[in-house]
Amino acid sequence: MKTVLYNGKIYVEKGRYAQAVLIEDGIIQAVGTDAEVLAAAEAGCGDFAERIDCEGKTVIPGLNDTHIHLMQVGEGLRKAPIGKARSVQHLIEICRGFAESYPDRVSRCLCAAGWNQDLFEGEKRIPDRHDLDRISTEIPVVLERVCEHILSVNTKALEVLGMGAAAEEIEGGEIYRETDGFPSGIFTENAAFDVKRRIYQPTLEEQRDFLLEGMKYAVSRGLTTVQSNEVGVAPAEPDVLFDMIRGIYESGEGLLRFHHQVCFHDPNEFETYLKEGEFSRNSEAAGGYGPSCGGGEGYGKDSWLTLGPLKLFKDGSLGGRTALMTNGYVGLPDVKGVDCMTAEDMKEFCRLAKEYGVQIVTHSIGDEAIRQVIAAYGKYGFVDGENKLRHSVNHCQITDQEILDTIVEKDILVQAQPIFIDYDRKILEPLCGPELAATSYNFGTLLRRGAHLSYGTDSPVEDCNPFPNIYMAVTRKGADGMPEGGFYPKECVDVETAIDAYTAGSAYNEFKEGVKGRIKPGYYADLVVLDRDIFTCGPQEIKDILPVLTMVGGKIVYIKS
Repeated sequence: MKTVLYNGKIYVEKGRYAQAVLIEDGIIQAVGTDAEVLAAAEAGCGDFAERIDCEGKTVIPGLNDTHIHLMQVGEGLRKAPIGKARSVQHLIEICRGFAESYPDRVSRCLCAAGWNQDLFEGEKRIPDRHDLDRISTEIPVVLERVCEHILSVNTKALEVLGMGAAAEEIEGGEIYRETDGFPSGIFTENAAFDVKRRIYQPTLEEQRDFLLEGMKYAVSRGLTTVQSNEVGVAPAEPDVLFDMIRGIYESGEGLLRFHHQVCFHDPNEFETYLKEGEFSRNSEAAGGYGPSCGGGEGYGKDSWLTLGPLKLFKDGSLGGRTALMTNGYVGLPDVKGVDCMTAEDMKEFCRLAKEYGVQIVTHSIGDEAIRQVIAAYGKYGFVDGENKLRHSVNHCQITDQEILDTIVEKDILVQAQPIFIDYDRKILEPLCGPELAATSYNFGTLLRRGAHLSYGTDSPVEDCNPFPNIYMAVTRKGADGMPEGGFYPKECVDVETAIDAYTAGSAYNEFKEGVKGRIKPGYYADLVVLDRDIFTCGPQEIKDILPVLTMVGGKIVYIKS
């Protein structure tokens, strides 16, 4: 069956627009004027084309989030909205109210994410076990900071964990303690991950529902691909999660393209995955992974479900003061953040990835983290001295001029989140100083210098809605429209550049730049019809844009009612 979208303003590439597009079997066949495309649709044999009148609306390629946790997005829609908390007391009140309204959702544990002490009015402190005891002393309470690199638990949770003054430290994380050595209920990095894993265990059926809920929301906001990290962070064994997610697609319930980012914290586990796990099983079927076969099409050519890179964590977050910093934080030179991975482990991960042709993406926020990760890629992960496996730095926030130069010179991919500027503009200079701040979040500079940079949201850290993200890339302003001239406005980009980073740039991360991210013949028919013209509307309006139709592989997966 053929489909024609006509009477539209269709973005093809910078400076080039069309009126209509012809789709057949999920692939774009022709792009041009209404007359040209309608004639092509009626030519030859085959089914008559279904016609969709765009009514003059703007059409862009489907948006592709290069780093997201889609299951957690859906999960967050069913949890206490603690991102709204503006004080410790307000946090307590939100959780109490949620528990009263939804007792079935907190029967085993009250777990939520989103608080940010920097947004608290009055005392800006991290809540501890004594605060969370005011929510409940009968069930465990686990509340994650918005960055998900710090969490707080109540005393009941510590009791369930069997943690007292003698609790052992956890490598790559911190346990905050009271004066007598008893845990305060605050954990960071690997310690936080371990605590959540041991306390909060949604059933596999619940996790499946979360993922489906996340998909519905994502397509309603114009996402047609997610490069999503569930395996290794979600509370289920890797093979179980792989099977569950594959089952969603085999049953036809998947609403968008899903590219796995697979996390391991131990090189031995990664090696097992390569030799005996999901990678091994699917690389045999596909004849190998890596750039030679599109970055991992082990689930079938043109499948909506693909197996992607190894996902690693090197440090924490800027707001949590756990990002790994070369010279520490302003006024706190001895506080250098948390190193979540040893140099030896990083070396082994890179060695194995190179041997098996696997891409790596590493969470790196602080300048020292980025520096060490890039060095490890170059020394142990490059093929023939080049970044042929397209290893990437995720976030890449705090950079000096030397780091920026090295990223361009060595062709290190960058997965950026412009939307982080909404909050981080308030803490960047106070934590890093003006000199380092001036070369940080330099996403516009990297794009202009030819770096392979793409956009994502790290949702649920931020909303996965792409349009506030594009707005902040274009204006360098927060949701409140401030600062007036933009935050380091030299880093602003034009709308076309921002959309390219979210589409063609994101496709490059998957080795899919020849079939995804453009509305051109031969490309996947992934596209979005917008409720207003993103290219001509006022910059402040961009964040409020919504899709009226989202299409994946020629299939309509969302229509605004």
